[in-house]
Amino acid sequence: MIYPIVAYGDPILRKATQFIEKDQLDLKKLSEDMFETMHGANGVGLAAPQIGMNIRVFVVDATPFSEKDDEDDDEPDLSLVDFKKTFINPEILEEDGKEWAFEEGCLSIPGIRGDVYRPERVKIRYRDTDWNEYTEEYTGMAARIIQHEYDHLLGKLFVDYLPTLKKQFIKKKLADITKGNVDADYRMRFPGRR
Repeated sequence: MIYPIVAYGDPILRKATQFIEKDQLDLKKLSEDMFETMHGANGVGLAAPQIGMNIRVFVVDATPFSEKDDEDDDEPDLSLVDFKKTFINPEILEEDGKEWAFEEGCLSIPGIRGDVYRPERVKIRYRDTDWNEYTEEYTGMAARIIQHEYDHLLGKLFVDYLPTLKKQFIKKKLADITKGNVDADYRMRFPGRR
């Protein structure tokens, strides 16, 4: 099932999410639906608040970053080839290393991108859809994707990290997204509409 993506301006994107219990939901079905929704929107990550659910779950599939782009001089990042996971009740335990910039975007904020600085390493504890617990470390792009999606679980968005001048520059575009005045090639849910 493909969910509509919740648009910027919806209050659920600003709420801290709730931990879930083992048998509270069909986690395998939720994970499948979230991957289907994310892939349908050409995303590499999707958090539960972006489909209107106030729970601590996100999915990532960084395969697009592992593929060579003919127009790109950079080599593909082979560490991302199999980086496809569901994170349930995640908790970031450590973030460290040199902060580096990358131009981020978000499915809930189509058409807007901006450089965000994040630490290069993250240590995270989470459960999978079988309720197995893991504590793992990630670096580089994998760490960044995790940090971006984890922020959604705290009610934070990538635009919060942008410099004041950039925020002023995109203010009208953000207001337009909230009103539904935006082109996206996937279904969206706008504030005040169901």
